Amino acid sequence: MVDASFSLLQTNPQFATLILILVLWELFWKGIALWKAARESQRYWFIAILILNTVGILPILYIFLFKEGKKGI
Repeated sequence: MVDASFSLLQTNPQFATLILILVLWELFWKGIALWKAARESQRYWFIAILILNTVGILPILYIFLFKEGKKGI
């Protein structure tokens, strides 16, 4: 399994670029959501966002839909 993934990265540079873009996307949104959850003392949201890797979906939902108090960023 690991050998297949590694060979896919070597033979297909577009795949490596896609993975890099997805990682950066996830880090950006996760960072903002974790910061906001910590500032507002929302422990359960912080833990969920930290543990689950959802390619930015959960952090975006938290930031824009499930926020208590102020709306949005």
